[in-house]
Amino acid sequence: MTNESLRSLISNTQYPLLEELSTARGVAGQEGAVRAILRQAITPHVNSVETDHLGNLIARKAAQNPNGGKPLGVMIAAHMDEVGGMVQKVNDDGTLKFRAVGGIDARILPGKRLIIGPQSVPGVVLEKPVHLGRSNSAATIDDLIIDTGGASGINPGDMITFENSYGTVGHLLKGKSFDDRVGCFILSELLKQEYPCDLVGVFTVQEEIGLRGAKVAAYSVAPDVAFALEGTIADDLPKDEDISSTTVLGKGPAISVMDRSAYADRRLVELLTLTAQEHAIPYQIKQPGVGGTDVGTIHLAQEGIPSVAVAVPCRYIHAPAALMNPADVLHTIELMAKALGRLPSVWESQQ
Repeated sequence: MTNESLRSLISNTQYPLLEELSTARGVAGQEGAVRAILRQAITPHVNSVETDHLGNLIARKAAQNPNGGKPLGVMIAAHMDEVGGMVQKVNDDGTLKFRAVGGIDARILPGKRLIIGPQSVPGVVLEKPVHLGRSNSAATIDDLIIDTGGASGINPGDMITFENSYGTVGHLLKGKSFDDRVGCFILSELLKQEYPCDLVGVFTVQEEIGLRGAKVAAYSVAPDVAFALEGTIADDLPKDEDISSTTVLGKGPAISVMDRSAYADRRLVELLTLTAQEHAIPYQIKQPGVGGTDVGTIHLAQEGIPSVAVAVPCRYIHAPAALMNPADVLHTIELMAKALGRLPSVWESQQ
């Protein structure tokens, strides 16, 4: 299948959910709009949907044709929240002081367009110009303000997100919050299919500020095994030094063996890699020791939950416009669906 035909399969006309999720606004603790979109999308395909006290959206899908006995319990997590900011203070001149919510590099912010508060007020990030005596050191969040042109109706605590940027750049998809709305999209697609295991899809909250939703969900769901679906770093552009890329666009889903938050269960890594090889699905191993996912807290729940993260590579992650290859999205869906189909029999044989 060519890149063009893959892109058409995941275009706005055939997969509007991906655009809807990318466009939705939802920093950590304020994921309601994203949750509403997902609830509507998944409800027809699952046995039950609920929202827990922290805000996680939990969908349950019973096993079809299990191998016998109690079906294997599988949890798949994808977080709904995005990096952004929160209004700290409305200054007398109408500009805004703000704080980051999640990991944002302040160096990318000057001049960027943002959306503020429940009324979606537009704003622009300002920094003192260098020709007016600004320090040569890199800006921090404390050095920046947001100019809304004097708009009213903004209050401390209001959510700040990047302006919507969904579209295409060549054969790539472009948009904000692909971390982790692409994971949410993939999970919603997986919930449309049937599996020989009890599947619990958890769209988690507050991942960007400490994996909080996944911690709560892992204890309540108590699965036998777990997966996390993510959008991850693709630093695959030319470098001055010979340093391996974390992941590369177009080379398929990235399977994590270890990151800063967890060491993946090797049995699940083997399941994914062998499944990919048997079905000729491209895949890559994410550079070990980089980043973190909901697996970081899931694997520590109960008596310990075997877990692994699978991610779609994204350039310019945690920025106003990330880029990803639609082929990687589709190959991640395919790999996860086929791996789930054989997981119970493989897992039983390894016990």
